Formats: sequence, C-alpha cells, structure tokens
Amino acid sequence: MTISPATKKRVAALAVALLILCVDQLLKIWVKTHLCPGESIRLADWAYIAFVENKGMAFGMQFIGTLMLCIFRILAIGLLIWALWRITKAKKSKWGFVILLAMVLAGAIGNIIDNVLYGLIFSNSNGFSPATIVPIGEGYGNLMEGHVVDMFYFPIIDTNWPQWLPIIGGKHFIFFSPIFNFADAAISVGGVLLISCYYKTLNRFLSPQKQEV
Repeated sequence: MTISPATKKRVAALAVALLILCVDQLLKIWVKTHLCPGESIRLADWAYIAFVENKGMAFGMQFIGTLMLCIFRILAIGLLIWALWRITKAKKSKWGFVILLAMVLAGAIGNIIDNVLYGLIFSNSNGFSPATIVPIGEGYGNLMEGHVVDMFYFPIIDTNWPQWLPIIGGKHFIFFSPIFNFADAAISVGGVLLISCYYKTLNRFLSPQKQEV
C-alpha cells in the first residue's frame, strides 16, 4: 500500500505534537506534585526550575481572564489544525513548515490542558505542601479555571546597573526574567522559525490568490 505524501506529513506532525505534549505534561505534573508555588531548584547560576502558576498567556503574562483565554486558545487551535490539514494537502508543502506548525499547535494544546483540566484534578497548592491529583471535580477550581504551570527560569545575566548611569544606575537588572514552560518554548521556537525561515511560505499561504505552499 502506498502512503501519500500528505498522509506522511500528517503522521509526522501528529508524532511531533504528541511528543511535545507528553514532555510538557509530564514536566508540569512532576513540578506540581513535588514543589510548592515559589519553590525552586537551582540547576546552575543561570538556570532554575522555579514553580509558578498563572492565569494568563505565555511567560506569565496576564491580559484577559482564564475563561476568555480558554476560548481564544480553542479558536486558535482549531485554526492551526485547519491550517495543517490544508497545508499538507498541497503537493509542494515543505516538511520543515509542517513540523514547525505542529510545534506551535502542540504548545497551544499543552497550555489549554492546564486551563481546562488542572482546576478539576489537582488540589490547591497552599504553599505548605505540593498539590496532589484528586478525583475529577474535587480540585481547586472548575472547568476552564485551571492555572498554567511554569517552571523554567533562566536569568542569564543577574547584576546591577553601574552607579554612574543616569536614572537606572544602581538598579537591579535581570536579562530574561520570564518563567515559562515547555509548551511556551515550543510556541516561541516554532513561531520564530516559521517567520524567519518560511516567511515566503507563510505569505503564500495567507494570500487568497495562491493556494500552493
């Protein structure tokens, strides 16, 4: 039986997405069940596992409520699935483009799992003991009220500005202070590489006059 190129690309995209999802969720579950919010594990001077939870978007940003964020993410995931399906149908679609889009899709799904389910299946992390997995519905929140788990903290530069600098002199400075998770990394890396390496492909895909990507 001959497998079509479109099917091969879809299977590859699914495999990449499932791998990212598994790594992301295993890391989050381990962090939630072994650390309390605010606790950290020092890996190096510039690398920590630092457990924080947030209701917002990637890297701990908060602009909208959890429910609206869930709805936004569900719509974005639907759009990405449609885009992957359409792209893989094109004969000239590039493997790299498909894989990177799958990375972005997996990252979005990874964070929405936290939003949708974590409030139902985890006890409250009260600062004195790590959370535990509880029967569905006995967690700290309702459906779509879960908090996203972040854990990677890479303060590559942690210093103070020189005293002689105006305004900022003597103030503390950290280069790259956001705390993020594996899903955030997949979205960011996939998105940046899509734009930088496949901007022409993206332009053709977004153009209503051209269907081949």
